[in-house]
Amino acid sequence: MVINLGLQHSLVNQFISEMRDAVVQTDSQRFRRNMERLGEIFAYEISKKLDYEEKEITTSLGTAVVPMLKSYPVLGTILRAGLPLHQGLLNYFDRSENAFVSAYREHRKDDEFAVQIEYTSCPDLSGKVLILCDPMLATGHSMFSSYKELLNHGKPSAIHLVAVLASIQGIEYLKRFMPKQGVTIWVGAIDDELTAQGYIVPGLGDAGDLAFGKKA
Repeated sequence: MVINLGLQHSLVNQFISEMRDAVVQTDSQRFRRNMERLGEIFAYEISKKLDYEEKEITTSLGTAVVPMLKSYPVLGTILRAGLPLHQGLLNYFDRSENAFVSAYREHRKDDEFAVQIEYTSCPDLSGKVLILCDPMLATGHSMFSSYKELLNHGKPSAIHLVAVLASIQGIEYLKRFMPKQGVTIWVGAIDDELTAQGYIVPGLGDAGDLAFGKKA
């Protein structure tokens, strides 16, 4: 299932428009905050799909029965670009365990590249809900490679993949290779074009550089 929040009239589009805007992008603090806000919105929307149980809460005047999460999801992100988006998710799922994957593109000749995984930090995922985020879902290779790496720590009961922007090609790649059941892809917008170098057009540029400064 693919859920595109950008198809709705909401603040999602306002935040994404600022992230795309080349003038607004010069303010890295604003860029990070907008990405964090989107993480919060994604968290709220995903929370509607999770399992709840009724619990009795004692107040100063009596008791109230409230639906509460049965368990918090594990929040995973791909370093470094995903950190602000991950923080937004964590602001709402504030009791969650966390997973981190260090992945990068190793560029080769003729615009070819391979995704390399250098490091992971992850709790046991067995039977838990996993939310894995990366701001840009371009080819889909980084997201899928990170997912496969995290499987070394157990098989989740359900998976939510979160991206601010996605390409049609990236969506189709994940639909082809991810499990057919128990996976939901959440995006803020889907762009039509993907360059030979694997960049989304019109996209917004390099999310990691815009959030944290250019790499040497």
